[in-house]
Amino acid sequence: MSRSRPDPEGDELAERILTPSMGRRTFLRSATLGTVVIALGGATYVFASDEEDKKARATKRSDGRPRLPPGQHLITRLKPMGGTEGDPSPGAFKLHVHGEVEQPFTITFAELLAMTQVEQVCDVHCVTKWTVLDAKFTGVKVRDLAARAKVKPSARHVVFEANAGYTSNVPLAEALAPNVLVAHKYDGSPLARTHGAPVRALVPDLYFWKSAKWLTGIRFVGADRPGYWETRGYHNHADPWTEERYG
Repeated sequence: MSRSRPDPEGDELAERILTPSMGRRTFLRSATLGTVVIALGGATYVFASDEEDKKARATKRSDGRPRLPPGQHLITRLKPMGGTEGDPSPGAFKLHVHGEVEQPFTITFAELLAMTQVEQVCDVHCVTKWTVLDAKFTGVKVRDLAARAKVKPSARHVVFEANAGYTSNVPLAEALAPNVLVAHKYDGSPLARTHGAPVRALVPDLYFWKSAKWLTGIRFVGADRPGYWETRGYHNHADPWTEERYG
């Protein structure tokens, strides 16, 4: 495992550093008014308005849950959450689909683009308590890759494998949900390097650390294999609506 991968709670540290100088109430009030907040490293992020936040909390998903999970606040675009970057070149990309499958295979970026493409609008929830609504991704359904590999009945979980030994584990049924993608575009443009270029996993109904960046493999396994953050104290499942942040 790479030791250079930062704590996913690192951006909360930015809030704790900023808050004493501004006053916590001032910080939170400014955030809900859409103020640009300067975070560590000079990056800037815009919080959604208080009205937008309330609307999201009042809106229900098709499954009856509130659109904005408890403890989350809205921002306007994805934050680059760090990690050990992989090679962003599409020409160097290879994705290995293997494990408990009858027909393991390796796919190039060009071959990935030749598969059925999905444009999907979804919400993204990070364990550091930010949420982006209506994020648009383009990619290939994990279930289509699984169908090509012919997953064995013995498979129960999926491990997303990424650069520098990073892994994240997801139950098979959730990994094969129709909104789980191998994504290569965000908001109509190729993924930025900080967001996992050329390809990342997208598991929108779980905290975003499950959506491994700089993806290199999808391994189907019979027994659960907790991933990088799961073995470091984070929750094994990561459901935002029940605030499964820590194990």
